[in-house]
Amino acid sequence: LQVVNPELFSTLSLNTGLQLKATAPTRGLIYDRNGIVLAENRPIYLLEVTPEEVPDMKATLAGLSEVVNLSETDIERFRQFLRNKRQFEAVPLRFNLDETEVAHFAINRHRFPGVDIAARLTRHYPFGTSVVHVLGYMGRISERDLTYIDESNYRATSHIGKLGIEQNYESELHGTAGYQQVEVNVQGRVLRVVEENPAIPGQDLYLTLDIHLQQVAEEAWG
Repeated sequence: LQVVNPELFSTLSLNTGLQLKATAPTRGLIYDRNGIVLAENRPIYLLEVTPEEVPDMKATLAGLSEVVNLSETDIERFRQFLRNKRQFEAVPLRFNLDETEVAHFAINRHRFPGVDIAARLTRHYPFGTSVVHVLGYMGRISERDLTYIDESNYRATSHIGKLGIEQNYESELHGTAGYQQVEVNVQGRVLRVVEENPAIPGQDLYLTLDIHLQQVAEEAWG
């Protein structure tokens, strides 16, 4: 810092800062009476935008559309999220990116300050529609949902239980959000974690339902 380009590197060092990032809890699993998993979590990749780090949001969205597939629905949902998030919080733009899209964005990452790829867990139901009438499903948090949930506990969460067990036991399944205080550089890249308060996972649920008996009943009605 003192010998090679001191003016440049001293300026960059001053542009590092601390940010508080919410961390999502792992949602509890749902089992049948015999311990067979009915609802589990699987990893996905999503594209996230931190508004305060983006110099020109309109130009950024236009440029990203050339790198990954962005639909009008994606952009409209993103704008809805923006209205309910603080400027320093990451806002999801695209869900379920495939490996090709992740690689393509990684090559172009330098063009988009404030935009990054994040790994998240998404809900998966191994038995498909066989138990949807009991379990319900997960859906993206809507403006209506925001009127009754604790927003501070959903800062890092984009989906919530809709109908059935997923909705009725939302508070037990969701868990408690944590946070990380991280040091970032001028490009917004995390340099180190200064302090961490880990998220508390949601509770697992065991139902009285027997999935094998359920399948036999479905076949009999078939």
